[in-house]
Amino acid sequence: MSLSLPMLLAAPGGDSGFEHLLVVLVAVIAATKLFGELAQRIGQPAVLGELIAGVLLGGSVLGIFNPDDAVLHALSELGVLILLFQIGLHTDLRALAKVGSTALVAGLVGVVLPFAGGIVVSRWMGIEMLPAIVIGAALTATSIGISARVLSDLGQLKTSEGQVVIGAAVFDDVVGLIILSIVASMVAGADVTIGSITSISAVAIGFVVIAIALGSVTIPPLFRLVENVKVTGALGTIALGFALLLAWLATQAGSAMIIGAFAAGLILHPTPQRKEIEHSATQLGYFFVPMFFASVGASVDLAALVTRDALIVGSLLIVVGVIGKVLAGFAPWWFKGNKLLIGVALVPRGEVGLIFAKLGLAAGVLTAERFGALMLMVVVTTFMTPPLLGLIAKRGSPDDESSADKSGIDDLVVGSRRRNTGPQRTVDKR
Repeated sequence: MSLSLPMLLAAPGGDSGFEHLLVVLVAVIAATKLFGELAQRIGQPAVLGELIAGVLLGGSVLGIFNPDDAVLHALSELGVLILLFQIGLHTDLRALAKVGSTALVAGLVGVVLPFAGGIVVSRWMGIEMLPAIVIGAALTATSIGISARVLSDLGQLKTSEGQVVIGAAVFDDVVGLIILSIVASMVAGADVTIGSITSISAVAIGFVVIAIALGSVTIPPLFRLVENVKVTGALGTIALGFALLLAWLATQAGSAMIIGAFAAGLILHPTPQRKEIEHSATQLGYFFVPMFFASVGASVDLAALVTRDALIVGSLLIVVGVIGKVLAGFAPWWFKGNKLLIGVALVPRGEVGLIFAKLGLAAGVLTAERFGALMLMVVVTTFMTPPLLGLIAKRGSPDDESSADKSGIDDLVVGSRRRNTGPQRTVDKR
């Protein structure tokens, strides 16, 4: 659906496309907030409630939310860009260097094993090579937001294990985004050769490296000037504009939009204005990010999800996804800390896995059944991680609010810390 001037000027009471859009937006806002709240009350991330809301609003149940609608699709795409921008803002490259070798090995194994396992399982089930690669790519992801929030609530975020988890998760997602760029090019018709894959990878990595190198020199002085602008919200608005600009430049360079948004966050992380920027982006994210999660949920065909093949593939992907990440925690053999905690903390796919799955569906690479199998894997791995970490971790006091973002990626994906700590304290007393 596209909004034209006649639609916008339609008489009150008329059956205009714009009026229908308003109804859909109201339904999405109400449902995602309600089910997000319910998910938090049972100790689960808000994103799972938003996914369920999307399923209910989608064609399988109520038929209110059509994820193929051009306007709703655009809103959900903005949600993805804001989400990746926030992940970049959350990523401190200097801090990760302190656990570099351990996090690098854990992250590398956490990409290779699930990626290879996903392809092997898919091919064994008779799935073609391109969809198998998309499925394998979705298995490489780790949800930084979910892992960071749960570890913080357990008082483990500042420990060496916590820092290794965050470093490995960032590595997983960066490599996953590169794989995503390769897959997007393959979907667009690019030849699948060693040379083309090397070229696409070089473009994605080169774009991030060049963007950070140039941005670290030019952006801080620019934002010092912007800080002097007295117009309310100017800093956050310009920062978001910068993220959208880099997203566009990434597409012009032959990479993926989300690579550009992520790079923008990395560039702005060291700036003194980061907290204000993060707050502004989060305020927008409260509207746009649930639109993306609801869009993913609405894309689920429940009839296809409960088929025999979808359930078998989904179950196998869960097994491969969990085993691959847990083994990744044990890969740095020289590390003396709790390796099982690291491995389990890398298990949730969350928002990043959903981005991969949605791309494959939108590009026509994944059928409804295969998309449903991936959704099953994402939901189960995300559900199981918080209680398992609670059993494995040596319980400490929850980290102070200053140790984690009061308003940032974890708030968008997991939900309010205030509501989330209640159930955790109840578990701790047992």
